Amino acid sequence: MFSTLMVVLPIFALIFAGWLVRRLDVLGDGATAELNRYVVYLALPALLFDVIAHTHAAEIWQPGFIAVFGLSSVIVFAATVTFRLRRPLPLADAAIDGLNAAYANTGFMGFPLALVALGPAALAPTTIAAIMTVCVVFALAIVLVEIGLQAEGRRSDLALKVARSLVRNPLLIAPALGALVPLSGAAVPLPAETFLKLLGGSAAPCALVALGLFLARPRVSDERPVAATALLVGLKLVAHPLLAYGLARAFGLPPLLLHTAVLMAALPTGTGPFMLAEFYRREAAVTSNVVLVSTIVSILTVSGYLAAIR
Repeated sequence: MFSTLMVVLPIFALIFAGWLVRRLDVLGDGATAELNRYVVYLALPALLFDVIAHTHAAEIWQPGFIAVFGLSSVIVFAATVTFRLRRPLPLADAAIDGLNAAYANTGFMGFPLALVALGPAALAPTTIAAIMTVCVVFALAIVLVEIGLQAEGRRSDLALKVARSLVRNPLLIAPALGALVPLSGAAVPLPAETFLKLLGGSAAPCALVALGLFLARPRVSDERPVAATALLVGLKLVAHPLLAYGLARAFGLPPLLLHTAVLMAALPTGTGPFMLAEFYRREAAVTSNVVLVSTIVSILTVSGYLAAIR
């Protein structure tokens, strides 16, 4: 538990920093939205481009692991979206809830935890999990959100409007452009690489500070979306890793890949869903609660799993 707590503490510190500067009125009401726009339009695209540009197929071609982690994430995402649509929720909100249940915090927590718990050999499959989370599950959510928003506007040319929105979305453009680098055999120039590292490195901290800013906002009512939060946290911390474990056994993954897949699936919800909720002006209360609660509870669940496999 100590190693897990050491990895999680900086996350809480960044969230608390955002909460504190809002409570002290250092940053105003508009800070959450503006900081989030910085992440969506600058920092996160730079990070996605950098990750994909430095990804070599030979290093991460693990078809069994890709199938296990990819299927477990997509199944949880799709099942959550389907269930939440029956509430009923608008498609855009259901897609963000699907992301709450399937978007593991692989970037901020995955790498240090995998290194501490499973060793350097786990870093390659952890990279696969991070890429699939931000470039597959995240992309699916964006597509559904755009479809939902355009449908809410009753656009007659729905497909064209969605396509236009998607091709202008920096979170989809950046990884697509990044993929051209390894495919072409080119290398990112050193000044550009330094720029990308500096800009992309601010994505996770800024998103966590933005989350703290949001949590510090005065509540319009005392109602708390407890049921929705509990459902989504349960799906993320219990259903996702159990499904990954079952698929890993079915695919016959070796122990290292099996434990890495389950560990990545067991991670709490990252800040991606919160960024989308804020960016698209959807209700972010449930999302912010899921990120916070799942991070706290994961100290116990992840530590329990790591203790069980030792």
